[in-house]
Amino acid sequence: MRKLAPTLIETVSFQCMQVNRMGYADVDNPEEDPKEAAMRKLTGGAHRLRGCFGDRRMILFIVFVALFLDNMLLTIIVPIIPDFLLELSAENKTSMVQDLLSGINESCAVFFREDYYKRPRLSNVWASRGHAPTQGGAMISANRVFDTGTYEIERRSDEFTAFTQYLARQNENLSQYSQAYLTELRGCREMASERLNQMRRSAAGDEHIQIGVMFASKSVVQLLINPMIGPLTNKIGYSIPMFSGFMIMFVSTVVFAFGGSYGVLFFARALQGVGSACSSVSGMGMLATVYPDDKERSRAFSWALSGLAMGVLVGPPFGGILYQFINKEAPFLILATLALLDGILQLLTLRPAVRPEEQRGTSLAKLLQDPYILIAAGSLTFGNMGIAMLEPSLPLWMWERMHAEGWEQGAAFLPCSVSYLIGTNIFGPLAHRIGRGLSAGIGMVIVGVCLIAIPFATMNEHLIVPMFGLGFAIGMVDSSMMPIMGYLVDLRHVAVYGSVYAIADVAFCLGYAVGPIISGGMVQTVGFGWMLWTISIVCLVYSPLTLFLRNPPGRDESKALVDKKQDGGEKNEWEASNNVGTTRQIPTIQLGSTLGYDPTSGGRQTYGYE
Repeated sequence: MRKLAPTLIETVSFQCMQVNRMGYADVDNPEEDPKEAAMRKLTGGAHRLRGCFGDRRMILFIVFVALFLDNMLLTIIVPIIPDFLLELSAENKTSMVQDLLSGINESCAVFFREDYYKRPRLSNVWASRGHAPTQGGAMISANRVFDTGTYEIERRSDEFTAFTQYLARQNENLSQYSQAYLTELRGCREMASERLNQMRRSAAGDEHIQIGVMFASKSVVQLLINPMIGPLTNKIGYSIPMFSGFMIMFVSTVVFAFGGSYGVLFFARALQGVGSACSSVSGMGMLATVYPDDKERSRAFSWALSGLAMGVLVGPPFGGILYQFINKEAPFLILATLALLDGILQLLTLRPAVRPEEQRGTSLAKLLQDPYILIAAGSLTFGNMGIAMLEPSLPLWMWERMHAEGWEQGAAFLPCSVSYLIGTNIFGPLAHRIGRGLSAGIGMVIVGVCLIAIPFATMNEHLIVPMFGLGFAIGMVDSSMMPIMGYLVDLRHVAVYGSVYAIADVAFCLGYAVGPIISGGMVQTVGFGWMLWTISIVCLVYSPLTLFLRNPPGRDESKALVDKKQDGGEKNEWEASNNVGTTRQIPTIQLGSTLGYDPTSGGRQTYGYE
């Protein structure tokens, strides 16, 4: 057995090196370092398995996982925070119960008693073996005054009918006393429920604004940090900011798990924005570097955005279910464990170190003067602002209009997430053929139509179609505009991608920062419907501008950077005015010591890739 294990490891190592030679040359130093020789003797050749980490598909996987975890944390709080903050807002729950009881007729007081333990409130009152229900009445729990949906009479069995059926099974007659007792009990319960709903609506009024500000804090912080991360990646490479993003996100997740006040949760949400800025800008720039061919880059971005979609997909139902049936800490601790595994993978694959870019990238100020980059950035902002406005407002609107429980509020976002995943994977390669500007324009029109339809829903089921269409349309916009950012830099500027993807992330965050902030105030002033109809009009008006991206001119049509580097890609009929149908060769990336793979020019030189 001892002889068999090293042989198996050597065989797998040989196969990994063979895979590298198919598209990625291995140029390890033939003169073996003494430390490497000692490691080889110690591991029996297992250290050669590290060559498997050098494939650029591993870089794509790392970016996929980073976006998945970041957006899962982004959305996992959607069904948790509204209900949790309503609980926190009831600082003096005993007095609130007293207010509730004081608003009920004195004749009903005999039916209710206060309960200071976490038991179901206004629990069903069943009859004893005798002819009358048990004395003592229903319980009103001070600890769970704001539990979602507990007081919804229409969702509970009618006590009169239940008691009648009980007596029928016992072959006993329904006495006049029992009938009157149950009729009065039912009326008192309805009165108590109406009184509590009025109290909850009053308390929930301010929650719209508080939740909106908290949700927006992450995007506001990310908005401020992004312009710093872009130029920083040009100086130190992508690996250190990428790993820093993981560490910050891990801390933010743990703070979310154990935070028990609005201030602590607000800090955790804002801290996540710093980590997201590091991970998003570094990850997108890394992909644009290792996938220089335009067509391949579109597919890579569609896969990376699938991680974003899966995080948005899993987050709300995962958080809502675990919060309702376990506790608040459970979903965040599970997410923190996944983030830790991602950090280990980054440490093994990227081996963070300072590796500056060889070229000096175009400044942020100059990129912001490019009208085509601004059009693409605006599409990302307005295309995502609608869903950003829905995240803090839809759960409370569903509770008020549909009496939806926590898990139902989270599940409402499920069709949107599924369709976003479908849309990004379909329109990643398809937008390259039909034109990314046209694809984004159609997507924004669909976004506007779906936002118009959502306020007309009266049941949970009515939200399925418009939410599905909304997610699919946002997937069209994102999968079209993210790759075109790198294409515009190739075509019109210097092929260094940190700054342009900082702009893309700023545009993305701007929608998620402005949306939640204005949603709370708009819900209270113009209502939930007009809030969505306003942003839908903005999307419809903006959509024609994306057609300018069908054929953007190069910096110098005769000496465009894309042509000079010969590592661009095929141009479709919308995007190419010259060299139509030209296919360019994807360069071979020399991986060398692949555990330290960093796609920047400085990284390739540091590790001897070129």
